[in-house]
Amino acid sequence: MRRVPSRRLLGCTAFRRGVALGHSCDTRRLRRRLSGPVASLIALFLTSLILVGCQSDSASESGAITITYPAEGTLFPPDIAAPTVIWQQDDSPSGSWQITIEFESDSKPLTYQVTTGQWEPDAAIWEQIKYQTVDAPATLTVTDTRGLSDSVRIRTSVDPVGDAIFYREVPLPFIDAVQDPSRIRWRFGEISSVEQPPVVLTDLPVCGNCHSFSGNGDTLGLDVDYGNDKGGYALLSVTEDMVLDDEKIISWSDYRKDDGEATFGLLSQVSPDGRYVISTVKDRAVFVATPGIEFSQLFFPIKGILVIYDRETGEYAPLPGADDPAYVQSNPTWSPDGKHIVFARAPVYDNEAVNRSSSLLLDETDVPEFIQDKQPFKYDLYRVPFNGGKGGVAEPIEGASHNGRSNFFAKYSPDSKWIVFTQAENYMLLMPDSELFIVPAEGGEAKRLAANTARMNSWHSFSSNGHWLVFSSKVNTPYTQLFLTHIDDNGNSTPAVVLDKFTSADRAANIPEFVPLAGDAIASIEERFLDAYSFLRAGMANERTGNYPAAIASYDRGLELNPDDIELLNAKGFALFQNGDSQRAVGVLENAVRQDPNHWKSHNNLALAYVDLGDYAIAEAHFRESLAIEAQPAIYNDLGFVLERQGLAREAMESYREAVAIAPESATAHFNLASALARRKTNGEAEQHFLASIEAEPSGAGYIGLGIVQWEQGKRPQAMQSMEQALQLDPDNQQAFDQLGAMLLEVGRRKEGRAMLARARELNEQAGSSR
Repeated sequence: MRRVPSRRLLGCTAFRRGVALGHSCDTRRLRRRLSGPVASLIALFLTSLILVGCQSDSASESGAITITYPAEGTLFPPDIAAPTVIWQQDDSPSGSWQITIEFESDSKPLTYQVTTGQWEPDAAIWEQIKYQTVDAPATLTVTDTRGLSDSVRIRTSVDPVGDAIFYREVPLPFIDAVQDPSRIRWRFGEISSVEQPPVVLTDLPVCGNCHSFSGNGDTLGLDVDYGNDKGGYALLSVTEDMVLDDEKIISWSDYRKDDGEATFGLLSQVSPDGRYVISTVKDRAVFVATPGIEFSQLFFPIKGILVIYDRETGEYAPLPGADDPAYVQSNPTWSPDGKHIVFARAPVYDNEAVNRSSSLLLDETDVPEFIQDKQPFKYDLYRVPFNGGKGGVAEPIEGASHNGRSNFFAKYSPDSKWIVFTQAENYMLLMPDSELFIVPAEGGEAKRLAANTARMNSWHSFSSNGHWLVFSSKVNTPYTQLFLTHIDDNGNSTPAVVLDKFTSADRAANIPEFVPLAGDAIASIEERFLDAYSFLRAGMANERTGNYPAAIASYDRGLELNPDDIELLNAKGFALFQNGDSQRAVGVLENAVRQDPNHWKSHNNLALAYVDLGDYAIAEAHFRESLAIEAQPAIYNDLGFVLERQGLAREAMESYREAVAIAPESATAHFNLASALARRKTNGEAEQHFLASIEAEPSGAGYIGLGIVQWEQGKRPQAMQSMEQALQLDPDNQQAFDQLGAMLLEVGRRKEGRAMLARARELNEQAGSSR
């Protein structure tokens, strides 16, 4: 029996497409990014613990002991809580060790017996150790029962930290925070605390990002998504109990609002006197969630200028010298006297994906040159005078610019003598190779800090007395921890001191900032600005990542505030449909169209739910209602689909033609029309629309359809060439192998044809076993 090559045609490809907030919600690309194994969080912690500065992976074969924390020469602040001493040893015959602390004074050594591989002195003993090590170091020794030992010397500084630390905790991988921003929380406390500092802000269902304080700590600025505005920014007077409400919110989007260019407002900073705030606006950034938990996002700005907001006048203005549209100018920082601003600068990155993006969130498919090809992108540090907002000429900082590296996150020392900045090979946030460098504020030779750990050093802040630097690192665990180092008058630093009591087991601690306040100065920050639209925004963020249950929960919270909100009803119905619950979706969306019979998105999504339930006649009616309100080519495609399912081939063809007429550049519209024409054996016209579909967007399905109609017209060489083109685009396309195999058999090339058909069967079996 002859095989007929044209026995298969792809059907309509428009189904499972819906509209929420006026645009499609296709999460397939993100789902591919998130697939794959994720290591157990518990296992990660059991294997990593708090091993600061691990010089070796394990003790030597002879069973020698290696103290992994603290490091040799560690200098502790006098106001820090007791640390945990940690060591490694391959074989201990008794599982017992002796801890000895010997002082250079005549004081008697302290000796303790322990049965675990770590030891934390009690509060009284730690106070004694600190008191005795201010003038001279103590030698801390760990010895096993065979006499094998290791020692380090530690000291205590005369310089206290003095300040409390405000910092953020984020769940990992980062996509979890995007899906549920309420899990992000902020803590505030002192290093003397024996417990983790208390949470002062949590359960914020919209994204909150970077924060900054004025010089004396009386003003807090916090990035927050507010309403329908990604440029929202909160400014609060610091009190023990703060309220985050509408009156505290400004918007960077208000700068030149009518020009139609979106603004996010990146890495804003409050001025030392609290009067001004500076931010990157009219911005774009590469911002992509990546698999795993260690480095689960890639972020760096590629476009933007610096704009000043004056809190006294309520006015926004660009800062001359940092407002050149040819450059991206970002992550600004103020000098302590407010007279200069240092910022990261690079030539603006301009491509089609950036230009067509309406937001900062660029997908990995938009910028494969960075995600896949690792194309370089480097920043230089520049300084510009503030001059009361008049700006001036921006000049590169010697030692932190034009050095073949990426330089960013500058921070002044309080005496304006030094700038500590982050340096990496490329990009900005969360770079595994990022390290901290110090350079004279006026420029000069940059020195690498001795405090750098082996993995990611960034997000740093000076204490108000200038003696201590807090920073973040991933040296011990994928969950970022906070560390301290002492900076002396010559810019030298000491080995890192881990703030192990600041880290939760399931959160990354980042963006630490010293604030010259007592640890109880901030007890709570209560949000009162959330409205129904805030929960709509939160739900949409979950939808974009495919987390439909979380999206539905957000929409429900919004509907508690406003049960008749048409956008929330539409969004909830769409999420239910996408989550496979079309029956409930129908009920919600029927309510939506009762509230607003002219809401085309609700009619469209209601039609999709009815298609899923197999009720094509009702689906047709709602598609037509939607089209009568807002003619959309995708909806004409879907209408054609349901018309064909009802046996109305002529009406379906008319619907597909309407889609092509409205969107002649649409690959999908041409493909669906071509498929319908092919099913009616109108092969010549079908060929033309398959060609138009391929010209708009080459695809394996388009070439398969083209090959089939070419074969039907007797264009055998062209048909086989089309199938080969399909396989070039998609080497594992089972249908292309099947069709090409049948064609080869038909022309007598039996050996090749059988090989193609065998490969088709193999792919079909693989697909069956994976289902």
